[in-house]
Amino acid sequence: MADTVPQPGSADPRDLTQGPPTPAARLLPLILPAILTGIGAGLTLIAISKVAGRLENLLWEIIPDGLDIDGFGPWWILLVLTVTGAAVGLTVWRAPGHAGPDPATTGLVDPPVPPYVLPGLIVATVLALAGGVSLGPENPITMVNIALAYWLGRRFMPSAGPALWVALAAAGTVGALFGTPLAAALILSEMPGPGALWDRLFAPLIAAVTGSMTTLLLVGNDFVIKVPGYPGTRVVDVLWALLVGAVAAAFGMTAVYVFPLVHRAFRQIPHPVAMLTVGGLTLGALGALGGELTLFKGLDQVKELALDYSHHGFWNLLGMAVLKLLALVVASGSGFRGGRIFPAVFAAVALGFAVSALIPSVPPALAVSCAVLGVLFAVTRQGWLSLFTAGAIVPDLALLPLLCVAALPAWLIVTGRPELLLASDEPEPGAVPA
Repeated sequence: MADTVPQPGSADPRDLTQGPPTPAARLLPLILPAILTGIGAGLTLIAISKVAGRLENLLWEIIPDGLDIDGFGPWWILLVLTVTGAAVGLTVWRAPGHAGPDPATTGLVDPPVPPYVLPGLIVATVLALAGGVSLGPENPITMVNIALAYWLGRRFMPSAGPALWVALAAAGTVGALFGTPLAAALILSEMPGPGALWDRLFAPLIAAVTGSMTTLLLVGNDFVIKVPGYPGTRVVDVLWALLVGAVAAAFGMTAVYVFPLVHRAFRQIPHPVAMLTVGGLTLGALGALGGELTLFKGLDQVKELALDYSHHGFWNLLGMAVLKLLALVVASGSGFRGGRIFPAVFAAVALGFAVSALIPSVPPALAVSCAVLGVLFAVTRQGWLSLFTAGAIVPDLALLPLLCVAALPAWLIVTGRPELLLASDEPEPGAVPA
């Protein structure tokens, strides 16, 4: 019999956080489960990333070198992404549970999926990450960790409510992804729930700490890019922050409005193999046009762009931003499994550098951080996560007041408008009769 899974933060009479009368007595039994969940979340992220990295090296370096061809030439990009689309399509079609729900209908934190869905979801995620698809690992890996934590937790600690395992797994994964527990705490603080905020954050914060420490100790996790230092606040920078934040939010909202149209167009292709093959072909064409920097999840490419952005002109930088955002929309709309935060960050960073190239008086650090804030406002609709990411990308305390200024027009542009998330009102295209 399936349990009804409340959202993280909602009340549940079986939840341990609703048990003994004193806060300490309620929270102390949660420490060990939180630690184990955080470590498991970090190890899952590392394992999937390592496998994807090995396959990526094979596809983009070893095989092209053996064939004596350019691994990032237009035709190879087109071929690899088309084949990746076909392989993901076969996985979605044949894997039990069709590799999870339609990614256009899922967010960063969702109720747990059945365990039998996970093998197909992991394979589809590894293929997309290795094949150069413009999506990050955050959504599917969070889904995997939530499902595992819920399944194991309900068996070994049945007195805990289901919402606890969702919160612990989500926090542990976000902590592992960003290399700091702060991101998880900020995300969970936006979720409503009973009791004091820090009582609700206690166990998830432990999971986030252990998740982040697991990745930092084993593989490292440098989320910072090298941008020329911010020279110091000027009165005119307040105007620039307002302008860049608003422009970036409007730029991100173009993806939000185009997304359902792209999703609907791909849904006209009835078979998942054909749909994802066409999606891969489209991504290949975009990648061939934009080049190596516009491929993959975007985090490594952001660091590379930051090192030589001055060699790109305004139109080239703006083109990369547009192509990356379009690739994100096509990848999610055509059914590839993956998250949207990391590719959105690349598009925002390229946009920020483009603004600085067009108006040299705008410091690159200011333009990039405000652009990241505005684009993530539109794409994620999570204020704290967007502010944290913008501050983490360019870690300069002098920019924080300006980021708060940039948030005002950016939020006015995105609030109350459609999100980059669709309602699940159609059957999965993977459910095709054999």
